[in-house]
Amino acid sequence: MRLPPHVDYVCGRATVLKRFATLAGMTYAIAAPAQPSLPISGSDLRFPIRRVFCIGRNYAEHAREMGASVDKAAPMFFCKPADAVVSDGADVPYPQATTDLHHEVEMVVALGAGGHDLTSEQAAALVWGYGVGLDLTRRDLQAQAKAKGHPWDVAKGFDHSAPVSALRPAAEVTLTADSVLRLSVNGELRQQTTLGEMVHGVPQIIAALSTLFELKAGDLIFTGTPAGVAALQRGDRFHAELVGVAELDGRVV
Repeated sequence: MRLPPHVDYVCGRATVLKRFATLAGMTYAIAAPAQPSLPISGSDLRFPIRRVFCIGRNYAEHAREMGASVDKAAPMFFCKPADAVVSDGADVPYPQATTDLHHEVEMVVALGAGGHDLTSEQAAALVWGYGVGLDLTRRDLQAQAKAKGHPWDVAKGFDHSAPVSALRPAAEVTLTADSVLRLSVNGELRQQTTLGEMVHGVPQIIAALSTLFELKAGDLIFTGTPAGVAALQRGDRFHAELVGVAELDGRVV
């Protein structure tokens, strides 16, 4: 019997070492990782997550509070791993290597189809649903990286850095410039804005991303945070809301 090339042999012996883990008809050398996913409001189905994209500095007041400016001609993007998503209201472990964990509440957009080099009109048609999430940030590590001119991936893409609510299908959602995005921590309002304050709207964000990546179904996009970012501590409880669309409750442990 001819074995696939990923199976290891013990040379000079009759023993063949095989580890089987089957997913979608494929056999792997080790157990395949779980597929990250999110619940869907009003359904037993789940939304599988492919990639997580984020836009920075998409609210002018937040950019100013961070000592930065907004370049409308060149949106700034970064990514988080799909398995950084925290779903189903699970507790959020306080991350290692930081003493300054910050919250950034954001509207989250889920894509049901993809493409590249899209127009804004084509991009708008890709939206499958909406949710609300937190872009958690190790602010001290970000500041250190910025001071050295280094990338700040470790400040954004760490484990459990993206709590996200259940998604609501776009067909059930009506969003306007007056739609409210907000976050409370321990019952105290920390961040609040309307979607009309975004520098780049959802179709524009998707279209710009599609010039850099080929987008596909299962992608999530965090659409930026308003002013008011601040620290979270162990024991803090947060309530994020895209009013009338999605809510997220969680605890830092």
